[in-house]
Formats: sequence, structure tokens, C-alpha cells
Amino acid sequence: MIKREWDLRRNCAIAPRQLGFFYVILCATSMAVAIAFTLRGAWFVLLFAVLEMSAVAVAFLIYARHATDREHIAMLDDGYLLVELIQAQEIRQFKLDLRSIRIAVQETKKGLIGLEALGTRVEVGQFLTEWKRREFVRELRQEIQRRSLPGA
Repeated sequence: MIKREWDLRRNCAIAPRQLGFFYVILCATSMAVAIAFTLRGAWFVLLFAVLEMSAVAVAFLIYARHATDREHIAMLDDGYLLVELIQAQEIRQFKLDLRSIRIAVQETKKGLIGLEALGTRVEVGQFLTEWKRREFVRELRQEIQRRSLPGA
């Protein structure tokens, strides 16, 4: 059973499905202009339009692949912290013992939060601002302390 959880997500302005719809509109517009110029004798415009849409497709695919990246952290009833790192549809799970957990915050502006227990180290917080990282660490420490109190 999960007692407390955090979902740290990438800040994406557009969902992959919306991006696909936008790409179709972009291709249709670009191809219409290219075909109009091709009919007037400027065939190289069509060639550049195809190259341009291919480059945009590659960029959009890379964006869409990582649009749903996130870090899911859940405090379980059995005394463990479950950390799931989801990146490009690849899921890595770590189960850390709360009794031996250490939280290390790097002091750099882009410093990640290191969670370590019994030789297993996981770094989280890549999608958070510096201020949000500090807030997350404070909340996590409070939850761990609350769990370690007798009768909790």
C-alpha cells in the first residue's frame, strides 16, 4: 500500500498526439506551397520541402519519445521507498529501505538529489527547478522522519 507519492514530470508544452496533428498540418501547408512552386517550374522547392519535413519529423520524434519521461517516488507501507525512473518508455525500478536511506543534495545549480540505501544509489530531480528540489527534499525528509517515529 502506498502512503505518499511524488510524480516528477518533464514540463512539456505539447502532448505527442497534439504534436502529430501539428506535424500533419505543417506538412500539408509546406507541401501545398512546394507543389505550387513546382508547377511553376521551380522543382527544387519540392526537394527542399521534403528535406525540411524529414528533418522536422526526426526532431518531433525525438521530442515525442521523451515527452512522457518522469520520476515516480512512492513511500510504501512496508518501510520501503519505491523509485521508478521512466525515460523513453524504459522503466527502471529501485526499492530503497527507509531505515538506511540517505538523502544527498548536490550544491550545484543543476545538482540532482541522491537517494542511497544499502549500496543502491538513485539520482532524481532532473525535471525540477532548484527551488522545487529543495521543497521535495524537505517533504521527503519529513515523511521519513514521521515514519521513523514510534507509533507512526
